[in-house]
Amino acid sequence: MRLLQLIPSLMLQDWQKYNLRYKLRYEFKPSFKQMLRSRKRFLSFLFVVTFVITLLLHSLIPVFLGNDQAIAQIKPQIKLLVPQLKQPVILPSAPINQPIDKRQEIRGVWLTSNDFSMFSDRKQLGEALKQLQKLNFNTIYPVVWNSGYAMFPSNVARDAGIQPFVYKGSEGQDIVADIIAQGHKNNLLVMPWFEFGFMAPPTSELATIHPDWLTQERDGDKTSVSAAGEVAWLNPFHPEVQKFLTELVLEAVSNYDLDGIQFDDHTSLPKTFGYDRYTLNLYRQEMKEEAPANVNDPDWVRWRANKISAFMAKLNKAVKQRKPNVIFSVSPNYYDFAYKQQLQDWLGWVRQNIVDELIVQVYRNDLEDFRTQINLPEIAEVQNKISTGIGILSGLRHSNIPMSQVYSQVITAQERGLGIAFFYYKSLWGYGPEPARDRQKEIQYLFRNPAPRLANRN
Repeated sequence: MRLLQLIPSLMLQDWQKYNLRYKLRYEFKPSFKQMLRSRKRFLSFLFVVTFVITLLLHSLIPVFLGNDQAIAQIKPQIKLLVPQLKQPVILPSAPINQPIDKRQEIRGVWLTSNDFSMFSDRKQLGEALKQLQKLNFNTIYPVVWNSGYAMFPSNVARDAGIQPFVYKGSEGQDIVADIIAQGHKNNLLVMPWFEFGFMAPPTSELATIHPDWLTQERDGDKTSVSAAGEVAWLNPFHPEVQKFLTELVLEAVSNYDLDGIQFDDHTSLPKTFGYDRYTLNLYRQEMKEEAPANVNDPDWVRWRANKISAFMAKLNKAVKQRKPNVIFSVSPNYYDFAYKQQLQDWLGWVRQNIVDELIVQVYRNDLEDFRTQINLPEIAEVQNKISTGIGILSGLRHSNIPMSQVYSQVITAQERGLGIAFFYYKSLWGYGPEPARDRQKEIQYLFRNPAPRLANRN
């Protein structure tokens, strides 16, 4: 500020020196025209000097003061010095803890258990993530909860007696920590994916040690057949199950520098389940009647779906209390199926501000069917509020998908302003009928312009 106070004095000294030289040159006998011409030149010179000094002060004072108050302190004096300037003063960039845009474009890929050989090897992982960065991906979803086991060292799983081993990389490294570190190195957001949710193989320690945590169908059957094979279902209404999954998630949130967490269509319950003793008693207490035998009964469906929604709200609150900026992501099936068949009211979750990011799985071979699904009104509603993408199947081990199908679906989604997440990494160019290089070129064209995602890590 002392520099600002010196400016008038310096200007006066310059004027006095200039005026003395003028008198000496014209022997103290200047004409009126000469004086007028000299004064105009001096005023022009003074304006230029003042303007330059103003710009320098605007650039240097924030450095000296070290905070945003510098701009506030200098702005009034700048206006006094050069009132004729019409350009607005440029404010400093937003602070790093300012909430990020909730509608950033998603360009993601899931890292599944089928990719384990890649992400458990530090060198292979580094090369893979570097390639994704070059192709302008911005997000990865590495699996951390699969088949009833945590993919990271977990005291919660150990204390529950369900995990007699610890997953480690080829060099003994913590796999999840390495994925996050290398992901950030390549400018990728990393959102660990709790793939199995309430699902577990019936032969896992989780199912065999805690049979009271499982729910069942009306006929007593405790398993169903899914894409993962025969599975049992943890009872999402049981307090001990809710406590276990919450603590497992919070453990990951607390121990890792992650950007988000993701739950998919398995954080749900098939509509035929919920006939275990605990749930039937709970329904009787709350509704004053027996649970309907009809699994499609609207009240029975709604009651169970609301219970899952209440759990997700509590889980979200617990996560945000631990780390407010963590992205709470969900990747369900299309809404009509998710709600009626899986008791998963994800549209209600979004409306309740439980979800920060949504990726709807639309695994279709027919383009028109694909287009119909992504044009549903609930997707448009969510898209106006949070980051929204479409899950596209890029291939399976025993089912190659041509790049032409992948390409057309990505273009169709992009035309709707929707993001993309591929299932899954290895199938991007490892299983396709075309050479890997050709598939990479197609993806490079689809993502030809960078779309970095920003995150606040805390």
